[in-house]
Amino acid sequence: MIQLLYTPVRRRPPDALHHLIAAALRVFAEKGYRRTQMVDVARAMGVSPGTLYGYVTGKEALFHLVVDRAFATDAAPTGPPLPIAPPAPGATLARLRERLAADTALPMLAAAMHRSSIRDPRTELEGVVAELYDRIARTWPGIVVLERSALDWPELAHAFYAETRRSLLQRLERYLDARMDAGLLRRVPSNAAGARFVVETIAWFAMHRHRDTDAAAIDDATARATALALIVNALAPPRPTRPARPTRKEHRR
Repeated sequence: MIQLLYTPVRRRPPDALHHLIAAALRVFAEKGYRRTQMVDVARAMGVSPGTLYGYVTGKEALFHLVVDRAFATDAAPTGPPLPIAPPAPGATLARLRERLAADTALPMLAAAMHRSSIRDPRTELEGVVAELYDRIARTWPGIVVLERSALDWPELAHAFYAETRRSLLQRLERYLDARMDAGLLRRVPSNAAGARFVVETIAWFAMHRHRDTDAAAIDDATARATALALIVNALAPPRPTRPARPTRKEHRR
């Protein structure tokens, strides 16, 4: 009898790519793009460096994967062929711009800017703020990576700050201008500073508190509710209260 010899095929865990992206997000957020080494990501993932190269061919491919998945609005139907090849020159920045543009489209803000009749400005503002909060809360690990990597990658810094963040602040400022000119929101000394107040308040509660050890006791629901209450109560007048209905005795008088 002839005994057939074979080498068993080692199967990758089905969620291995997810763990790789999570580990890469942590390391890139701590070290930035330039200082991150593949061995750092392998250590964070709990695998050998050689195993890591079974998923991606190098740091360039890994960072492109992080950009593609960290800001994705929907789950990829199938995983890419492994190992993932390095991106073409300029492809990562192009993909980043696509992802950021989709992530900051903000349909509720756009609809508010085209609305000519506003019945309840407070509810409208709540919707605008909640939409922005939820976008940042969903993608905050990727945003932290961009903020850290922007320190030593000028082209990335320009795409993130000058193109995306500045555009968001300008749109919020125009929204505040329109509602304050109409007397629907409280005036502030500077609408540009008001837009910054909205973004920075959301950024702390939705993103930066995760990296603040003193904020560990604040859960996600409490953080979201508090941020919305602070912003809306600061800018929107309270809804008019209906006068109390007279009691029967008062009505008889």
